[in-house]
Amino acid sequence: MSDSPWGPPLDARPVLRDTHQRLLALLADLSPTQWNAPTACAGWTVRDIANHLLGNVLGRLSRDRDQHQPLAPRPGEEFTAFLHRINDEWVRAAVRLSPRVLVALLASAGAELCAHWDGLDLAALGGSVSWAGPEPAPVWLDVAREYTECWVHQQQIREAVGAPRLDEPEFRAPVVDTFMRGLPHSLRAVPAAAGTTVVFTVTGDSGGSWTATRQDARWTLRRGGVAAPDATLATDADTFWRLCTRNLAPADADLRTSGDPALTAAAGRLVSIII
Repeated sequence: MSDSPWGPPLDARPVLRDTHQRLLALLADLSPTQWNAPTACAGWTVRDIANHLLGNVLGRLSRDRDQHQPLAPRPGEEFTAFLHRINDEWVRAAVRLSPRVLVALLASAGAELCAHWDGLDLAALGGSVSWAGPEPAPVWLDVAREYTECWVHQQQIREAVGAPRLDEPEFRAPVVDTFMRGLPHSLRAVPAAAGTTVVFTVTGDSGGSWTATRQDARWTLRRGGVAAPDATLATDADTFWRLCTRNLAPADADLRTSGDPALTAAAGRLVSIII
């Protein structure tokens, strides 16, 4: 059994590159009306989400590759508020970019970022992935987190313009697998004896089962189920990713639970984005 709070590693780099190419092809074919279509991100159009994704790519290149750190929270500003502020500032400034310029920048910067990630040691420790815990996390989890960001926002664009979603298992299964890495952190405040287990199952060809186990001082995670868990949760992949990104409230989710209600309630509040 893994003794890691994040579970076994996964390499999201190949699927991240493929997803980026799908995004470029999608954006290149949009009409002016589609660029201005509203999305599930309140107040943001398709153009705004695309600009946000460009800002992410340029920011990651600048911070991770070039060690450039120009921004920090204002005195007394919480990190989440800081992040929302700078995201909004970028999107409002980037409105001056034409779709052609935006797509060209995404193509070139995205290729540079993928090349940077290809040279990384995935097992090395990097910065924290806040929704999975405050401690330094392995690089593979940071890259996988970036993949989920790209996939979720592309899904929102596709839904807004009526394009086919990226629901094939090769694209959606890594999202489910990555989001599940937030389960131990979601359970952290629930009192539980060592050996307590929670099994979370996502049904369908993009899913599987994951088991969180309470050890002496923390919860750990591994793929697969166990016999006679103390609590279980189950849902489908589409519900799961929307639940984890708060596109769907826990009370509205088709989430089947059994066992200890404190454990199922905490696991059902799993969030795998910064909100």
